[in-house]
Parts: sequence; structure tokens; C-alpha cells
Amino acid sequence: MQSPSRVAHKAVILACFSLLCLTKGVNTFVNGNGLSNYTFPDDFMFGVATAAYQIEGAWNEDGKGESMWDTYLHKHPHYTADQSNGDVAADSYHKYKQDIIMVQSLGVKYYRVSLSWPRLLPHGTDNYINKAGVKYYRKLFEGLLKAKITPVVTLFHWDLPITLMDLGGWTNPKMVDYFEDYAKVAFMLFGDLVKIWTTMNELHQHCLNGYGSNYFVPVLESHGIGEYLCAHYMLLGHARAYHLYDKEFRPKQKGKIGITLDAFWAEPKDSNKKEDHEAAERYLQMHLGLYAHPIYSTEGDYPPMIRERIDNMSQHQGYPRSRLPNFTPEEVEMVRGSSDFFGLNHYTSYLMSPSTMEPTWKVPSTDHDTGVKIEQNPNWPIPGAEWLSVYPPGFRKLLNWITKSYGTKIPIIVTENGVSDFGGLTDFVRVSYYNKYLYQLLLAMHEDGCNVAGYFAWTLMDDFEWTDGYKVKFGLFHVDFESPDKTRTPKLSALNYHEIVRTRRVNFNFIKIPSYKYNDL
Repeated sequence: MQSPSRVAHKAVILACFSLLCLTKGVNTFVNGNGLSNYTFPDDFMFGVATAAYQIEGAWNEDGKGESMWDTYLHKHPHYTADQSNGDVAADSYHKYKQDIIMVQSLGVKYYRVSLSWPRLLPHGTDNYINKAGVKYYRKLFEGLLKAKITPVVTLFHWDLPITLMDLGGWTNPKMVDYFEDYAKVAFMLFGDLVKIWTTMNELHQHCLNGYGSNYFVPVLESHGIGEYLCAHYMLLGHARAYHLYDKEFRPKQKGKIGITLDAFWAEPKDSNKKEDHEAAERYLQMHLGLYAHPIYSTEGDYPPMIRERIDNMSQHQGYPRSRLPNFTPEEVEMVRGSSDFFGLNHYTSYLMSPSTMEPTWKVPSTDHDTGVKIEQNPNWPIPGAEWLSVYPPGFRKLLNWITKSYGTKIPIIVTENGVSDFGGLTDFVRVSYYNKYLYQLLLAMHEDGCNVAGYFAWTLMDDFEWTDGYKVKFGLFHVDFESPDKTRTPKLSALNYHEIVRTRRVNFNFIKIPSYKYNDL
């Protein structure tokens, strides 16, 4: 009798072969115009990324505690676009061996995953460690290493234990201590296997949309206050975890540790207007610099322009102190330099122009503090989720902005980049997106001198996409969520990404994209 992993491996190979046969008629393998004129270095880190709540399922199995997403979606089933949740998701808790085979089939050497904080510490605190959770992650990491794939592990990808959310989550300064305790447990349990860590994922999205608005759980809607408290204590929690690893674990474990930030590119709406350029810069400072400047700048602390702006607006609004908390001199030094790399998640771009007030803005809020109207360019395609339009040059421009702002000493690792659609195996949209965005990455590296060390595609397989539920698809592999087996099948984009990884360059003609529909993507 064959093992489940061997059967799954055969299924993946057969499915890949079937898709290859299906697309032979539209593939043109050429040497010349179809190939990118630059290549990725041999040591460039190619990988794929996922997150625990979005794929694992098993929400209440084997001693796992509840996360805030578990609790909120069970109480508010209509919160997501399709009334779904992550209770089962892609069932990776039980099917992680298949996931490893899928990663292996892509030819990448890195797989970014996250730990579920409540799966390890069901009560949120380190007084009780769930042995079943420890066993699961050790099996996952050992399986990856056996397949010669390096695990890149994120400690916090938004699934906060509900016990800690009940204490105010990241608005509570005690979260800094709790996060450091959790990080210590993770380093002790898995540091022999994991050599690349990211502390937190997308502080900007988590704080702005979860604490400042209602777009993500915890839906606090503490606009203009909650998002800044969240950002402040997450930065301090990150720095504490960084220095803990650096002093107590790095000497023996020899790993690296950083953080993952996110950013849209801010394109001036009218390139001839100075005020639009100023609005774009202000947006980037408020939405990326607020989180990056304390860590990566020479001087540390929040960007001076933002510090002055929020301080003045808070005073004008009658607050006794700034809505943006202040770091102590000791905290400025602790946060400054607390990352071995610049983790960057990027998906899309927006047009920027100045505004003093828009109908949807709250007062106070980050929107009002920023004073920038954002719009989508009607000429940029939107193939899936309504927030994600395709503008490949924005990727290169963003990499250049980061390089100009923070230098080349710290390498950039693109920890997420990808596009959504509404499903299907012949995902020409995704093939085109990866080709063009990766080409812009090559240009940023070779022509602009940006120090980019790696790239992780989002995502390995279709998953639970937060408020969008399962309506939009980001995966290189299709997941049949109606099947009890959650069957995984490679898409055209999986074949295309494998070819990019194999050849270290982009071949625009590897999969011929129908020009009548996809030539503008």
C-alpha cells in the first residue's frame, strides 16, 4: 500500500503534466525577445508564502485555543463576503505533507509560514504550552528541511489569542511583554530548525484596518487613536523580540530575524502638479514610513514630518496630548536597527492628490491626518478583489523609494506579492502579473541598484482571504473547498513560476497569454 504522501506526490505530478499538455499549443519556448534581459542571482531567495489562519483549519482541535478571528467570525457570520471562516480552510493542519510536496514541485527553496499563537499558547500566555501544537510545527519544519526547503517563520500573522484581545489587544502596553514571552517560547522550541524569522506581518494593515476601522478583525473602529496605539506597541514588541533573539538565541542558533511591512505605491495623480507629488510622499510616510522609519532610518523614531503633523492636529482638535504616542530615548534606540532585512509585502498602486476632507473620512483618523485622496486609475485592470489593480511599474518605484529612504545596507526581501482572480486553472492573469512584476523587480535590482535578496509569491494555494472569504483566489494551486479532501491542483501560474525559478529569468513566451484579453495586465 502506498503512503498518502506518495499518492499525493503522484497526483501533483500527473496534474502538472496534464496542464502542460493542455497548454502546449499556446506555449512558445524562445531564445530572444521573450526572455528578460536580466537574470536573478543564483543565491536569490525564491519562495512562496502562506499564513496559519488562512490555511490550517483545525480551529479547535488538539488543544488549540481560540484566536480573535475564530471568536469574531463565529459571532458575526455575515462579516465576510461569503459568510465563511477559517474553521477548516485548506485543512493544512492535516494535509501539510501535501503542501510540502507542492512547494517542492515549484522548485523554490523557501516556504514562509506563520505560527498560530493560540495553537502553541492556548491561553495566550506562556504558563501553558500545547504539546500537540508543538508536535505539529516540528513535523512541518522537519518535513520542509528533509525536502531541502528552508522554513521562514512569522510569529504573528494577525491571529491573536482571544484571551489577549479581551485585554485590549495591541492597544494594551502589556502586549509587549506577552509577545516577548511568546517569541521566547517559539525560539526555544523551533530555533534549532528555523533560521529565518519575521516577528510580525503587515503592522500597517493590521493596525489601520483592525484597530482604526472595521475592515479587519478586531473591528475596533477606534479611528485616529487605536491604530497609533497598535502601531506603537507592535513596534516595541517587535524590537523586544528582536533583541531577545539577538542576545540569547542568535549566538547558538545562527539565524536571522526581521519584520514584514506592507505598502501600496503612491503615484501622483497628475505628474505635473507639485502638490500631487507632495501628497504621494505624505501618503508613503504615513502608511509606510510610520512603521519603517523607527527601524530602518539612521536617526530612528517616527518620521519628523508625521510627528509634527499629528502633534499639531491633535492639539488643534483639543486633545491634551498627541494621538501618536512618543517613544522614550531608550525606546528609540531599542527599535532603531532592529531588523536584519526589510520584509516587504506589495500588491498594488493608487493615485494620490491632496484633500482636506472626503465624505468617507472620520475625524480624527489616519485618512484625515494624511490629507490625501486615493483613487484607482481606471486604466489599470482589476482582475479580482476590488482593491487590487495591476500597475507593474509601481513595484519598481516602491523599491526605489525604500532604497532612497533607507539605503542599501539592509537587504529587501519581498515577503508577499501576488494577484487575485475569481478562480480557474488557466489563470493567465496571474501568469501575466508575475511575469511583469518580477521583470520590474529585475529592473530595480540591475538598473537602479536596489538590494533585493528574495521574493515570495502570495500564495501557495487558494485560501481564506480575510473579509473576502473564499470569493477571491490568490493561489498558485487551486483548492477545491467543496471536497472533503480539499484537493489541490496546480494552475498555469504554478508552471510559470516554476520556470522562472528554474531559469532565474522571466520568459514572457513560456505560456502564451491570449492578447485579446490579457495584453494590458
